[in-house]
Amino acid sequence: MTDVRMRDRVVIRFAGDSGDGMQLTGDRFTSDSVFVGNDFATLPLYPAEIRAPQGTIGGVSSFQVHFASIDIKTPGDQVDVLVAMNPAALRANLIDLKRGGTIIADSAEFSPRHLAKVDYATNPLADGSLDDYDVHALDLTGLATASVAHLGLARADAARTRNMYALGLVTWLFSRAPEPTLAFLERRFASRPALRDANRAAFKAGYDLGDTTETFAVRYEVAPAEVGSGTYRQITGNKAIALGLMAGAARAGLPLFLGAYPITPATDILAELASAKDQGVMTFQAEDEIAAIGAALGASYAGHLGATSTSGPGMALKTEMLGLAVMLELPLVVVDVQRAGPSTGLPTKTEQADLLLSLFGRHGEAPLPVIAAKSPADCFDAAYEACRIAIAYRTPVVLLSDGYNGNGAEPWLVPDVAALPPIDPAFATEPNGPDGKFWPYLRDESGARPLAIPGTPGLQHRIGGLEKSDGDGAVSYDPLNHERMVSLRRAKVDGIGVPDLTVDDPTGDASVLVVGWGSTWGPIAATARRLRMAGRRIAFAHLRHLNPLPANTGEVLRGYRRVIVPEMNSGHLALLLRARFLVDAESYTRVRGLPISIADLEADLLTILDAEEDA
Repeated sequence: MTDVRMRDRVVIRFAGDSGDGMQLTGDRFTSDSVFVGNDFATLPLYPAEIRAPQGTIGGVSSFQVHFASIDIKTPGDQVDVLVAMNPAALRANLIDLKRGGTIIADSAEFSPRHLAKVDYATNPLADGSLDDYDVHALDLTGLATASVAHLGLARADAARTRNMYALGLVTWLFSRAPEPTLAFLERRFASRPALRDANRAAFKAGYDLGDTTETFAVRYEVAPAEVGSGTYRQITGNKAIALGLMAGAARAGLPLFLGAYPITPATDILAELASAKDQGVMTFQAEDEIAAIGAALGASYAGHLGATSTSGPGMALKTEMLGLAVMLELPLVVVDVQRAGPSTGLPTKTEQADLLLSLFGRHGEAPLPVIAAKSPADCFDAAYEACRIAIAYRTPVVLLSDGYNGNGAEPWLVPDVAALPPIDPAFATEPNGPDGKFWPYLRDESGARPLAIPGTPGLQHRIGGLEKSDGDGAVSYDPLNHERMVSLRRAKVDGIGVPDLTVDDPTGDASVLVVGWGSTWGPIAATARRLRMAGRRIAFAHLRHLNPLPANTGEVLRGYRRVIVPEMNSGHLALLLRARFLVDAESYTRVRGLPISIADLEADLLTILDAEEDA
């Protein structure tokens, strides 16, 4: 009889060639985690090359799911179960598998030809090199093909069901009910009965293999997590940003316009909003990045909430138009889903390389607010905050996400949109100047200028790329006026009200502070929890607002002997903190196209804590 063991958390990774259905398989297993009530976090990893040769390392696609009965912060970095559909998937992912972890491998793919592609001299499933792991070498291709033989499919089509066969087996292994996935397959392939029946048959056969044989001596169960009341859904960061933009526009009473060029990994934002035309959303798929932001800026001028989405190379192209948006002082949300590497780089991998570009990468004096989302679910709140600031202060706002946040998923508590703070666009309705005319640069107490929708009677005004005269907005070549306008634009951004920086320091006597931004929140929070469980004292703080920084940032940093700044770049935030506050902020950098490893960070912070105690 199979023994059932309870686990508080499990990390599973499905890996195979791009085209093997690993993303669908992982996403489906994640949805089952939602159905069970687990907390979860995911990490999809795509090949950087669209058409990498089959069976090679460059063509490996994977989907990692971390599901738990407790609160978790990351998709994990040490894998408990690896499902490897070919030798390349095993070679690429074995390094992340825990010693003693489970390998489920499709033995049919471990042929001499496929082994040679990834430099295996012998078959690792048979040569003893995997003796430290619990290996289950199964002919997944053959078993899946046999399970659908009665449907009369061509052999190649039959073999493509092996991902569903593997999913069925893993569903049984973790004590999940098969019905939700069977219902999903019924819906997903309703218009293609042959595919529907084949995938359902393969899934059921994989489940039955575990249920009716003694292939596995142990199966596992992860209990539901304790969560607050409310309605939850599985959401990716890109979808959350799209919904956050929609919510911001709705609460401001403005139509939402997104001008975007499709670019990895931000394209899903465009796709999501393009499907929301029934909600009054307008999308424009531009031929290039400059046209995209130009259209969005024009939409803002016309009384919409203009937004544009991109990644690092696109940000570089948008900079001139972004400088114009700063000068015109129009609301605009620029979403940058960061990816790895300069130029094309590694477009499917994650990084935090655009912070300095966002802060300083424009012509002249062009300050603007920059905020960053910390997790996939937090992308909604960050997007809503970006909308609020853009509209209230008449400024473009850069919202930084990254590939991990954008493609990763976690539970999201669906908010009551009516309960979100209202956003008042406060359009001008009558002349405001001392001469009875409309003055487009006569600012309010926050430094924001009035906005008048073009065509409003009596509110004719002129704007453009040339410097404006303070107040009436006429073109000005006066040096002192230019200096004043530069100072006013900077003061407006510096004066944006942002919450104070809070510090998680339970004992109040830690000497080491770890500071993060963006998606480093997860690894830092998880590492801090591990260290505290081991009896170590450590504090951490997380920056959402990167410009302006919270008013108490300097005070917080100077309250600790050592300040460590983990980043997925070469030390951008650390550079900024050192320059701004004259503190010895120490960089902890990883530029690998992957989230920061909790295991690595824990080991390195332990060394730092030991040194502090010995000092």
